[in-house]
Amino acid sequence: MNPPTGLRYRDNAMSRKIAVIFDFDDTLAPDSTSAFLASMGVDVDDFWGRRVKRLLEGHWDPIPAYLYEMIVESNARPASDRITRDRLEAFAGQVDFFPGVKEIFPALRAEASAIDPTVVIEFYLISSGIGEILRGTSIADEFTDIWACDFHYGDEGEIIYPRNVVSFTEKTRFIFQISKGLVGSEARANIAEVNRKMRGGFVIPFEQMVMIGDGQTDVPCFSLIKRYGGSAIGVCDPEAPSKWEKARLLVTDDRVESMCAAVYREGAGLHRTLHKAVKEIAQKIAGKTYAAGSVEQPASTGRRERHT
Repeated sequence: MNPPTGLRYRDNAMSRKIAVIFDFDDTLAPDSTSAFLASMGVDVDDFWGRRVKRLLEGHWDPIPAYLYEMIVESNARPASDRITRDRLEAFAGQVDFFPGVKEIFPALRAEASAIDPTVVIEFYLISSGIGEILRGTSIADEFTDIWACDFHYGDEGEIIYPRNVVSFTEKTRFIFQISKGLVGSEARANIAEVNRKMRGGFVIPFEQMVMIGDGQTDVPCFSLIKRYGGSAIGVCDPEAPSKWEKARLLVTDDRVESMCAAVYREGAGLHRTLHKAVKEIAQKIAGKTYAAGSVEQPASTGRRERHT
């Protein structure tokens, strides 16, 4: 698929990076927020089905609605049992990933390198989940950058207010940041930089992006990347058949190219789909790079610095 003429692209010979962008909850692992709340003794069905639903019926945005209810839950507890930064970070070690998640990162790097050793894959995480959990997981260092919801904390470390909210369309801002190379702590200190016009083309063109997600919060990203020539892949928890009907809408509405069970191990449909997407992009980069007659060694390993 060729990108529309509305965006100006740097020639691929100048950009040998591929961005593989993941959602987290129900994409790489079962819903981590629900799992955390359950670990705190919260009735998860009541939390989402009554408390958050009540706010949605009052026209709240879904993401601040659940963050607000977490704060309400915390404030209703004794001081020694509140939701704190320490509890969120400690829970990160309890997150269970879908099969093959830990192995997919080196496997995709190897796939691209086999085609052209100068092609670099950078992994990114854009999630409406809780940042303190996601940044503490065992796979966090695989990502060049992670964007997620964050709380402001009180003197005792308790959650008191949302600090960053990553909602549906907010996710697309980070797609543009990836395309312009605006990642890391410096980019966080200059958030308006993403609105500046690019000079000389994108650091990672949209056609060299692969987006993997599970639901409605990912639709704006799916649409943006797919429109400009990238790959959009939908996934669904294989242990949650009730979610498959909503997932199928992503295919019937032409939001994604394919829908797979969230099983990343070798031999699974998602494993093959991801490898195919990366392979095709790497082949295009290699062809244009060598046609240009100039190859440099990449400076990036695709892994991130630690952000606090």
